[in-house]
Amino acid sequence: MVRGITTVLLLLINTLVLIGPMMIVALLKVLPGTGWRRFCSRVVMWIAETWAEICKAIFALMTPTHWDIRGVENLRQDTSYLVVSNHQSWVDIPALVETFNRKTPYFKFFLKKELIWVPFLGLAFWALDYPFMKRYSKAVLDKHPELKGKDLEITRRACEKFQGIPVTVVNFLEGTRFTAAKQQAQQSPYTHLLKPKAGGVAFVMAALGDNLDALLDVTIVYPQGKPPGFWELLCGRVSHVVVDVQTRPLEPALWRSDYQDDPVFRAEVQQWVSELWDDKDQRITELQRVL
Repeated sequence: MVRGITTVLLLLINTLVLIGPMMIVALLKVLPGTGWRRFCSRVVMWIAETWAEICKAIFALMTPTHWDIRGVENLRQDTSYLVVSNHQSWVDIPALVETFNRKTPYFKFFLKKELIWVPFLGLAFWALDYPFMKRYSKAVLDKHPELKGKDLEITRRACEKFQGIPVTVVNFLEGTRFTAAKQQAQQSPYTHLLKPKAGGVAFVMAALGDNLDALLDVTIVYPQGKPPGFWELLCGRVSHVVVDVQTRPLEPALWRSDYQDDPVFRAEVQQWVSELWDDKDQRITELQRVL
């Protein structure tokens, strides 16, 4: 308990010290000039990476967790990646920070447009250039066909700031954290995974397209069996985390058409995602066997 509270306080102090300078620089981005805005964005990213490195140092100081990270030897900060990962716990986020911070461009998530109005967090997301997207449901599109394609157009405009700038975009294909109850409710065909949602990753690829250079297929395994909670990590009760990274090519054919309106293309993307998930499920079994 004492270790957990102390770790929380150290993480909070780190956040409070660095969030002020980050917000000041972010607000300066409203001044005119593309070069100036890009300079401010680079400074914001540097502050965010420094915050993440200090968080890593705090975890190293306060917890005994061994981060067993594999397959990151050839990663670079001057190229763009799409990261897909299984999702079991809030510990997955620090695991990704441990794996990728200052090895790839600072990672970003696609966020719902409504999150920009969340106090403090919305401003932080905006400062970090997280792309905000607006998705219209099939029911809305049936009622308002004039909105067809507008969601992708909005997201593509949000991603224009990434043109010519290295970026890492993270996508949890399962859409939620894994639990046995969710697995049973879904009747998932996988031993360790929920069913992946191909539509989300298709949307990301359609928005970013040729700006992406490779896929980083991430598999996170907790050898102790049940995925731990974040508080357990803070208290030093997580002894070992495995993060296995496989770098795969991204074929331009994966964003050549409209996922929603082209059934042949949709089937191809779904097949690609299914094969990715079949391989990941088998990899988790193999990793657990040798740990």
